[in-house]
Amino acid sequence: MHELAITQSIVDAVTDQTAGATVAAVHVRVGRLSGVLPDAMRFCFEVVTDGTVLEGARLEIEQPDGCGHCRSCGDDIPLADLILLCPCGSADVQVLSGRELSVTSVEVA
Repeated sequence: MHELAITQSIVDAVTDQTAGATVAAVHVRVGRLSGVLPDAMRFCFEVVTDGTVLEGARLEIEQPDGCGHCRSCGDDIPLADLILLCPCGSADVQVLSGRELSVTSVEVA
């Protein structure tokens, strides 16, 4: 479960940047094509924040949809998963968005 390592890295980064302040919420952006499962992240967040300044903080997850560009027909298409197939039948699709994984903001108490 790579979500544990990812979540631990987020908690470490937030802890380093907040200098011991009590954190109320961490806002992250996890694209639907990132391969990261938000429910697993939520579970891991509770585990890795236990006993830290983030204990009891909320993890707010924004999940942007994926978007791709078909190099064959030139259309931009929505991508619900990593099956990169354009309605025109081409598999020559470039992923434009949906793989994001970042901390967007932190609320301190």
